[in-house]
Parts: sequence; structure tokens; C-alpha cells
Amino acid sequence: MFNELKKYTTKPKLYAPSTNKFWDDEHISKGMLEAHLNPNWDAATRKPGFLDKSVNWISKIAPSSQYKLLLDLGCGPGLYAERFNSYGYSVTGVDFSKRSIEYAKEQTLLNKSNIVYYYQNYLTIDYIEQFDVVTLIYCDYAALSITDRLILLKKVYQALKPNGKFIFDVFTPLMRKDESCSWQYNEKGGFFSEKPHICLESVYQYDDEDNTELRQVIVITEETVNCYNIWDHFFTKEALLSEIQIAGFNTFEFYGDIAGKEFSDSGETICGVFTK
Repeated sequence: MFNELKKYTTKPKLYAPSTNKFWDDEHISKGMLEAHLNPNWDAATRKPGFLDKSVNWISKIAPSSQYKLLLDLGCGPGLYAERFNSYGYSVTGVDFSKRSIEYAKEQTLLNKSNIVYYYQNYLTIDYIEQFDVVTLIYCDYAALSITDRLILLKKVYQALKPNGKFIFDVFTPLMRKDESCSWQYNEKGGFFSEKPHICLESVYQYDDEDNTELRQVIVITEETVNCYNIWDHFFTKEALLSEIQIAGFNTFEFYGDIAGKEFSDSGETICGVFTK
């Protein structure tokens, strides 16, 4: 184990992979679903009041009477999807967490909401002019490398009908963290493992053209050492626009958040509404 730990004493190479799956880990996915469903946390999903405000705003800028077919990427357990359905949209949800998708499917049966869910990496979608609206909510876009972002933009553009809208949010550079290292012993287990474990967490900044940030978490139990590399990026309005236009989107609006707040250069988030 000593030799295994030595590998993590230096800053990892850009986009070094995790050693273990994150979204579909049997234990971690339980904690992630709990975070989604906890109405007092802004951890995995924002609080219910914001969700209500966000869906109400989206229904005004892209009303279901004109934009009926909606694709919710990174839909999680369907908290947005159920709300979209209640506003009259025909909703398809895609997420790469099996546990969240299973929960979402249970809810759509319970609520008779007829939402269609797919357990799938949204980088692999292959729709052609099928949707009126595509959403990607809570800054998922920024977790992707520039290569993957351009893949996603191309696929979203293809998935949208003419005049369809792509609506998503990102964090601004104000949310960038300082480099740091910390450790914690979790005697009774925690988010990353149900067993007693030591958690070594670091934040690294990179000087690449994308100004990449890494949150690295090393989880050490008596038997295993697992590394989770969680990558992030931050955007100005100009940087986001230059990227979006590569994919073909030329009509756009910017807001301060995905509930329609007025845009500000000093805000922590940016919401973009891009029309095909």
C-alpha cells in the first residue's frame, strides 16, 4: 500500500483518470441520491424553491405550447424532469447514475408522468432534430474537458429542431478555489466509503489554456486505495460564447442564473440560452 500511496504525493497529470467509478459506485451513489433528495442541501441539486423558480422561468422563455419536446441531460433522479412534465413538456431524461435513473423511473410510474429515462453517458446521445429544448442544469457542462464539451455541443446542436433552445449554466471564475490539501479520518464511514477510512483531499490548479481545476480525493481503507479525480472549469461570458459559436449557435442570451436572474459581471454563475 505504501507504494500505491506514493503515486499521490505529486500533482497528477492533466485529466489523469480516477482509479474507480464515481457516479455508479455502489456506496457513493447512495450518498449522491441522498444529496439530490435532501431539500436543505444545495449539494447535488439546488433546493426545491430554486427548482420551482427555474422551471417556471424556463416555461416562460420556452413555453411547452411551442417547445413541447424537452431533453434533460444529467437529469439525476428526475427532480427537474417531473416539474417540466407538470408544465406540459414531453420529457426525456438522460443520466449516467444507474441509481438515480432507477429512482426517477420509480417516480414517473408513481406519478403517472410518462417521462422517458435512459441510463446513458450523455456524450453518446445520437438524436437528430428530435427536441425543442435541451437542458443541462447545475454546471455539469464545466466538468467536461474542452474536447468533450465540443463533442457535447455538436450532439446537442444535432438533437435540436430548428429554432430549438439549449439552456445550461456554468460557474464563473469567482468560484475558483485556492490550491489546498486536507485530510480526515472517518471512523464510522462517510460519503466515499461505508468502511472506516482516511480521506486525503487536494485542490490543484493548472495553467493550461482551459484553466482547469482538479478536486482530488484519495480514499484509504484497510484493504484499498481509491483515487477520485473531479475536474472543473470556469467561464466568462466571452469564453462561453466563443465556444458555443463553434458548434453553430449564433443566437444567444445570458442571465445570472438558470432561474432568469439578470446577468452581472460579478455573479457566481452564468446561464446561457442558445438558439439553433
